[in-house]
Amino acid sequence: MTRPSEGRVRSQIDPGTSSWLRTRNDREALRLIVEHGPLTRTRLGELSGMSKPTATQMLARLERADLVVPVGEVAGSRGPSAVSWGVRTDRVAGVAVNMLDDSIQAVLVDASGAEHPIVELPVRGMDRSPEADIGRAIDAACGAAGADRSTIEAVTVGVQAAVSSAEDALSLTDSLPGWPSSGARARIERELGVSATLENDVNLATMAERAIGVAQQASSFAFLWVGVGLGVGVDLDGSIHRGARGSAGEVGYLTVAAGTGAPGAVTTDLLGSQVVLDLLGSRSDGARRSLADLAADDVVMNMLADRIALTLEPVLAVLDPAVIVLGGPTCLAAGARLAELVAARAERDERPAPDVLVSGTGESAVLVGARRLLVEQIRARLEERIPTD
Repeated sequence: MTRPSEGRVRSQIDPGTSSWLRTRNDREALRLIVEHGPLTRTRLGELSGMSKPTATQMLARLERADLVVPVGEVAGSRGPSAVSWGVRTDRVAGVAVNMLDDSIQAVLVDASGAEHPIVELPVRGMDRSPEADIGRAIDAACGAAGADRSTIEAVTVGVQAAVSSAEDALSLTDSLPGWPSSGARARIERELGVSATLENDVNLATMAERAIGVAQQASSFAFLWVGVGLGVGVDLDGSIHRGARGSAGEVGYLTVAAGTGAPGAVTTDLLGSQVVLDLLGSRSDGARRSLADLAADDVVMNMLADRIALTLEPVLAVLDPAVIVLGGPTCLAAGARLAELVAARAERDERPAPDVLVSGTGESAVLVGARRLLVEQIRARLEERIPTD
């Protein structure tokens, strides 16, 4: 299938010509509007360094191309109110998706990056396939946001799997029934008519942490996700390290022995959420305890810190990251005290300990990362619609 943005033949413009300069200016104007929000022609001129007449011409061309629209008026200190112009969010949109074990989360994404309702769909008992799952996610996200389904041109999907984009292959996963090990992206694109990006869910959470979380200034960091499963996202100077086949960071499959009481176990057997719940046990009244009780249980917190430190040992030895970020449902429930306990265990006389921090992106980290990728893609698609002559 040809993706929606492919197959277009764009005319070549010689650099330095009036057409080239006009297109360059229009692209800059659109970029400023999507980054700063609605702008008046005066403010657009100030931000772009262009004169007011030039800013007016840029806005007129973008409006003729159906890329911007008047969205309101801004009162000035003197004279009449000025019209502000915003990017059209009804031209191109996308859907960010997070594939969980027993549900699917989805949210609409538009060029402005505005917040839209997150919907969660049950999947138990459903007929599963890549196109069926993502088709339902798109419909639900559009319904929740009141968006036209025909505007959806792209999806970004977080999956609990190692993803090889070059080969369109998924491996190391057992949470996607009905999904093939190869060709899932192609099936989504062919059957749904959208461009699809599949990405490991922890890598998406790592991208979110770099963009808006606690690791924005870190030279490098490793994001340890502890939930139903385990994974490590590796950020090296702002770039995600995926490995040759997308399986870098799959620490849930590491076999551990020393100090675990379970020789030959894999790390998921030590840290999976059900294991942590079993460690918490029941309250005195017989009611089952939950992750919300974790931070108050010093015994389980120390056991958890021991197991996390053991899991991180090869990560620290091989990568030596500046920062460790603890994320996922279990670490978020444990909070800052868990970070302190893990940091104490990571410190060695022969090796300085990295900073250990709790994720700042919250429970929706995967969707945050997926949304950011989609916003970039949507804005690029809008730029492609700027006339070149």
